[in-house]
Amino acid sequence: MIFILNYAKNKRLMSENLMEKVVSLCKRRGFIFQSSDIYGGLSNTWDYGPYGVELKNNLKRAWWKANVYERYDILGMDAAILMHPKVWEASGHTQNFFDLKSDCKKCKKRFKSADLSRQAILNEGGIPPAINNVAGKDKNKCPECGGALTEARPFNLMFKTYQGPIEESGSEIYMRPETAQGMFVNFLNILDSRHPRLPFGLAQIGKAFRNEITPGNFTFRTREFEQMEIEYFVKPTDADKALEEWIECRFNWYLNLGMKKGSLRKRAHGKDELAHYAVACTDVEYDFPFGWSELEGIANRADFDLKQHSQYSGKDLQYFDNVTNERFYPYIIEPSGGVDRAVLAFLVDAYNEEKVKDDTRVVLKLHKDLAPTKVAVLPLLRNRPEIVELAKRLARDLKKTMVTVYDDTGAIGKLYRRQDEVGTLFCVTVDVQSLEDKQVTVRQRDTMQQERISVEKLKEYLSNKLT
Repeated sequence: MIFILNYAKNKRLMSENLMEKVVSLCKRRGFIFQSSDIYGGLSNTWDYGPYGVELKNNLKRAWWKANVYERYDILGMDAAILMHPKVWEASGHTQNFFDLKSDCKKCKKRFKSADLSRQAILNEGGIPPAINNVAGKDKNKCPECGGALTEARPFNLMFKTYQGPIEESGSEIYMRPETAQGMFVNFLNILDSRHPRLPFGLAQIGKAFRNEITPGNFTFRTREFEQMEIEYFVKPTDADKALEEWIECRFNWYLNLGMKKGSLRKRAHGKDELAHYAVACTDVEYDFPFGWSELEGIANRADFDLKQHSQYSGKDLQYFDNVTNERFYPYIIEPSGGVDRAVLAFLVDAYNEEKVKDDTRVVLKLHKDLAPTKVAVLPLLRNRPEIVELAKRLARDLKKTMVTVYDDTGAIGKLYRRQDEVGTLFCVTVDVQSLEDKQVTVRQRDTMQQERISVEKLKEYLSNKLT
């Protein structure tokens, strides 16, 4: 038992150290910054810097490509963030979208009850309460100051705002807590404009907002976040099969982008975990430094959503099958993932430290489709104008077809390490010999192998490597 406890605590310390390193790298290299940093920051809000926005855009592009461009049965759309208040009545958010939270009587901070229970387990070395009976006792104390907590009370998670110049009850609307409802309320518009046949889906990437207490795990859970969601409409008899297919499809998408298989798992929800609209749900989870947590959920929402919006709007949202002459509400399979969570998972998964002689090389081994920068052009000697001129000319040319940076702000060894840390796939070094033989040195990120390539064939060489 002592061995189990020590192992769990050591593993937790190692994980915390990894998280600190990833957070430090994100700030140091311009991936992610604390929002409003010069004013002390705004809790649980984050800004994506030059490399972070490229990584984030690459991730969204890969998702869109896999789910919209490479499939014949998915249509893309982009719904508004602000919606009619009745949408949230129909969806159940007005009545059911609550978290149980407790306040500390001493320091006045507020905590989510589920996180307090989880933290109590972690404080005892990650051992489940069945093994360690004292794990549950700390959930009644403030994790920050040890003060007593109030009884848990429900808090609605939606952000309220007002439409129009006057703040009054009749003008209250909400910032959307999910992107899904925008696709449900456009179901008729899609049928009338595109005439799709079942099964078909709608895909959307967009912002959502939840006024929740977060446990402070960097960008894992924030109040403002982006979702990648698909609403896939099927015949009720095909729903179970479609759910299983989407679970496999979404699990494999992460693997295809280079995520380690041992860091991913599928976890089916128990009946007591299911949302009020779902009949089944399976999460794709990642083994974050703070434990296994959801990357995305794939749910069978049955016919709840279209029935609800039909009832509240007075519009018939049934699907007419002109082959069987049947009218029915389709079942909906929903793969719903978080952009920010996925970015964090890929950063953690790609982080590597390697011993190179007497030095430690930090490298982000991101998949080529995700790497923020594909190529860095580096002059060996910045005090030689002809070398700098050739390097800049190459960088300008490469920029036309691939994401390329030019950097001459340090010695070549330092420049290599800098590009390794941000995951740049190839470094192109222009040296004195390049002026004579019209060749440059191309260094690969993962192997550090170097190869001399002619300037004339450089673009073709890199393009072949990146496809």
